[in-house]
Amino acid sequence: MGEEMSDKAGEVRAGPTGKRLFDLFGAGLGLLVLGPVLLLIALAVKLDSPGPVFFRQERVGRHGRLFHIHKFRTMRHEPAGQGLQITVGADRRITRVGRFLRASKLDELAQLIDVWQGTMSLVGPRPEVPRYVAHYPAALRDKILSVRPGITDIASIEYRDESAVLARAPDPEHAYIHEVLPHKLALAAAYVDQASVWLDVRLICRTVLAIARR
Repeated sequence: MGEEMSDKAGEVRAGPTGKRLFDLFGAGLGLLVLGPVLLLIALAVKLDSPGPVFFRQERVGRHGRLFHIHKFRTMRHEPAGQGLQITVGADRRITRVGRFLRASKLDELAQLIDVWQGTMSLVGPRPEVPRYVAHYPAALRDKILSVRPGITDIASIEYRDESAVLARAPDPEHAYIHEVLPHKLALAAAYVDQASVWLDVRLICRTVLAIARR
């Protein structure tokens, strides 16, 4: 983490305009190049179980504004508001195709739509649901919500097996709020302090390598 979060002299700081241009270029290129893959994923989701292709959930975005995140649906379609808002272990709601999409993180590719629309960035603190944002310490809340949330960040890499970790806890939600979330927030705050174009590029590369190793 230290290497990724170091603020090296001469790094190109990610100003709002530069970062947005980087996001638009990356999201546009991703949607264009990965278009056939996205269509195949959508077809697989639709054929595997009844329900919509996308899972959309309310998250807290930049400056506390609410938005609906896109993910390829990986669970059986159920009425909103049922069950935990975190995934724990071999969750019974996960479909066959969904299990593969989650393991490979391909379900997150749908968020290229959110990046293109401007509610998310390629790299930034992962957006949380309002229920868990309510647990953010006041000192960190404004800092973390001062930037657009991202598809990936250092916490996403470090906690790529989060559901398995939570499955070992007697109370998964308590463990998430009091053990996992504070560490994620510390990493998010460090990213906000040291964000740069090159840091974003390195985190994207690390994310791709982490997924490839699986």
